[in-house]
Amino acid sequence: MVGLDNFFNAKKIAIVGVSKEPNKVGHVIFRNLIDSNFKGKIFVVNKNADTILNYKSYPSLTHIKEKIDLVIIAVPAEFVIGIIHDCYKTKVHHVVIITSGFSEIGNYKLENKLRDLMNKYRIKCVGVNGLGVFDAYTKLDTLFLPRYRLQRPKEGGISFVCQSGAVGSTILDLGTEQGYGFSKFISYGNATNVDESDLIDYLGNDEKTKVICLYVEGIKNGRKFIEIAKKVSKKKPIIALKGGITEEGSKATLSHTGSLAGAANVYMGIFKQCNIIKADSLQDMFNYARILEKSIRPMGSKVQVITNGGGFGILSTDAIINNELKMAELNKDTKNRLTKIFPKIVIISNPMDLVGDADTNRYKLAIEACIEDNNIDVLLIILLYQTPLITTDVIDVITEINDLKKKPIIVVSTGGEFTEVLKKNLEMNGVPTFTFPEDAVKSIKQLVNYYESKS
Repeated sequence: MVGLDNFFNAKKIAIVGVSKEPNKVGHVIFRNLIDSNFKGKIFVVNKNADTILNYKSYPSLTHIKEKIDLVIIAVPAEFVIGIIHDCYKTKVHHVVIITSGFSEIGNYKLENKLRDLMNKYRIKCVGVNGLGVFDAYTKLDTLFLPRYRLQRPKEGGISFVCQSGAVGSTILDLGTEQGYGFSKFISYGNATNVDESDLIDYLGNDEKTKVICLYVEGIKNGRKFIEIAKKVSKKKPIIALKGGITEEGSKATLSHTGSLAGAANVYMGIFKQCNIIKADSLQDMFNYARILEKSIRPMGSKVQVITNGGGFGILSTDAIINNELKMAELNKDTKNRLTKIFPKIVIISNPMDLVGDADTNRYKLAIEACIEDNNIDVLLIILLYQTPLITTDVIDVITEINDLKKKPIIVVSTGGEFTEVLKKNLEMNGVPTFTFPEDAVKSIKQLVNYYESKS
């Protein structure tokens, strides 16, 4: 069996179709690999050039004397078959085909011919008609989007399997800007002979992947998907967003990746059967991935709210009840302890309202008390930085308590530029942080549900 490891850990990569023109797809991929500090060797294939960016250019794969681990193909569709023959001659078993012009435009004959040939030669392909792969750890980067237009993320635990390059790339860009870490990103396009099930199976055994995100328009093999997803979801969370759930969206899917979208209720049933977390939007997927990557397992569904804004406490309470979670009830020891040290204006209940003159130390005392309370499973901290006595030291306080890994701690902070800077600092220190309490609680619900379903 040919595995998928070379798509992420290749040491020697050849790019077929590298133009001297800097805006051409092959050249952009080549430049991205160089700029990513990829530690392996890069080979350029272009029969019409001697050198490109001071790299020797080979007329074909067969002229390269070293054993190549991965070939990236960025030539017009009519030339791809010939490149696959060269891959066979040079004993290459892994290719990323960026090229479009296959089943997504109705050219099923060419794609079927390509699939049959690759299967015959035991060649695995990510693509056709995709962006390819990015690995934050090995710096392997086949994306043809320039780095100055699409930021590459830092190392993290989220891996994203995405049928649409556009959807995936924008999420990658946004996540990077907000400081989230990724392990792997795979845009697999038409799934010519490596599909979403194969990739989920691989990521299920990948130590650097903590959470798998899936954007899918059409599943190639339903039985295979169910079998693999059931197995992998027992090991780590899978979050799925289905594209093409309306009749009109289904029609658009066919012209995008050549996939038949299928009935939405069938997919929802499959997701439920496989313990896959269903996201209703890209924002949901993002939120769920962050909380599942960063948070430890909650022992139950009892949530304690700590706030310095009474209205936010009310909104959080409504969200907790509406999401069928439970409001924690502080035990007597916790109440007595806090009553002795807090001013009388502080409401020691749930929500716990530290009121508008709360300072960093008041938050510290409240969080430390609640983290030790066995009646509490999850802490939802509303932290409004607009109040004058909150100092930036509160970031260190929350981070240090979160690092103890006793209970999930989720923070909500709503505001402008100053707030956003502090939110990003918390995220970078491993604390999932949200702008609105409704999004935070909805994500807590998925965290609780996932671990309850595993019990």
